[in-house]
Amino acid sequence: MASLRYYLLFDHIQIQNANAISSPLTYGFPAISGFLGAIHALSRKIESEDPIYLDGVLIACHDCDVQVYRPHDFADYTFRLTRNPLAKNGGTRSIIEEGRVHLDVSLIVEVKVEVNETLNDPKQQQEFINQMKQKLYQQRIAGGHVVSIGDVKLYSASESDENLIHALLPAYILVEAQQDLQTITDQLQQQDPKATALDALVETAMLHYNPTENGHWETTSVKQGRGWLVPIHLGYQAISPLFLAGKLEYARSNEYKAQFVECIYGLGKWVFPLRLKDKLSQSFWRYKCSKLQTNRSDLYMINQEI
Repeated sequence: MASLRYYLLFDHIQIQNANAISSPLTYGFPAISGFLGAIHALSRKIESEDPIYLDGVLIACHDCDVQVYRPHDFADYTFRLTRNPLAKNGGTRSIIEEGRVHLDVSLIVEVKVEVNETLNDPKQQQEFINQMKQKLYQQRIAGGHVVSIGDVKLYSASESDENLIHALLPAYILVEAQQDLQTITDQLQQQDPKATALDALVETAMLHYNPTENGHWETTSVKQGRGWLVPIHLGYQAISPLFLAGKLEYARSNEYKAQFVECIYGLGKWVFPLRLKDKLSQSFWRYKCSKLQTNRSDLYMINQEI
């Protein structure tokens, strides 16, 4: 049984042209699955005599530059699209809309080992750090190219959270805000008993302009006093049976089972690291796949449950 022994910090990863379309309803910062998928791929490439696994991922963002523009202040934002080469006949090729974002992020990854003596030697630790940095350069994160990595460090899991928190500054850490979503839902249901969590999620993206007695306008939002709330994509819910490998036509790979799914949404919050003192271990995103009871579909979730 693998146990948590270390934290691996990838500091200031510069990513260009990551996928900014995180789901059919949200865009901007990439989907959490893009980061977990990258670390899962990295974990499968580890070269070690003793088993080493990479598990939970903490996501801290230093800068997020979504590639959008608008001609004037009152226009809608649109993506900056690439100009495709001309076709053979000299005509313009069709453009497939693609949302892109440039990122500066830091990732802290849980490192689990089966043999307690693994990575105890400083030389082994440095070799492991160099290997992880090199292999991360060789793959993509959320569809984007890794341009540079500031530093890679290995911390003992027994160390104080304070060291990791200081290493992340200045940045904002993405955490779940399910309690805020429930509170907002309850608040809406007091006005309309039929209101749902989806209504609450949409409400977090709305601004209300109300006239005041002195002829001015007052701007209000349900997010006021609750921090930096953002709707996020938290996984998938199956909407079809699970097909055996090779049975589903046009599947990406015929080597694995396949299933049709739809997105699951939730509420997240960007939090300054100093506010997570003694709570940093609760900020790691992990996969959670569960087989539910009869008449319920499978859930493929991403959450921060320990």
